[in-house]
Amino acid sequence: MSFNSIYETSGSALRAQVMRLDTIASNLANADTAASSSDEAFRAIKPVFSAVYQQAQDGQGLSAKVQMLGIVESDRQVEQRYEPNNPLANADGYVFYSNVNPLEEMADMMSASRSYQTSVEVMTRVNSMQQSILKLGQ
Repeated sequence: MSFNSIYETSGSALRAQVMRLDTIASNLANADTAASSSDEAFRAIKPVFSAVYQQAQDGQGLSAKVQMLGIVESDRQVEQRYEPNNPLANADGYVFYSNVNPLEEMADMMSASRSYQTSVEVMTRVNSMQQSILKLGQ
């Protein structure tokens, strides 16, 4: 596997983790938003990824990349609270809140952050290896 393949793999992993962090930030920002109906309530979003394997350019081994397939909404039920004095309450006095679970989002954020750090570390080590190879000729 060439150094370029390693950079491409790590780079695609970095982009994937950035997308995860973006969706987590959006979910946390809308965690306690209220709406007057279930259809208007914010629903948590999650990115969907796939591993793509292909023959390495140098013909030795496989190269892997992360591909983003899209973003999907959570199918978890939105929270319904009886708040007749709320200006957003429907005719029955209910207000609908987003289905975002802040605890799950924080755990997912820590996981995405660690994965991002790992990909950066891989790139740093590959760069260090390249520098060491260049020093061999001196």
